[in-house]
Amino acid sequence: MHWLYLIIAIMLEVSGTTCMKISDGFSKLAPTLFIFIFYGLSFTFLSLALKVLPVALTYAIWSGVGTAAITVIGVFWFGEGMNPVKLLSLLLIIIGVAGLHFSQEQVH
Repeated sequence: MHWLYLIIAIMLEVSGTTCMKISDGFSKLAPTLFIFIFYGLSFTFLSLALKVLPVALTYAIWSGVGTAAITVIGVFWFGEGMNPVKLLSLLLIIIGVAGLHFSQEQVH
């Protein structure tokens, strides 16, 4: 169940960040309100995941997957550019998160 909480926390964080872009510098009311709602819920689910999951791994996954997801949204939804450096950087994020995950499993 705690992994599900983490997945929900990531989706909510990505939604909040997307609303931040849509809010146009907090000038649009609805997206601005959703920023706080999504981030509040994201932190709630993140704290539920942290009841069981290790903090270093959980935070790395939450922030790394969130960063990768928002980058993909930026490219496909907001028309932001993609270049080899950005693609390599995304791959390094994924490799880093996977490495942290596998290093945790070896400890147990």
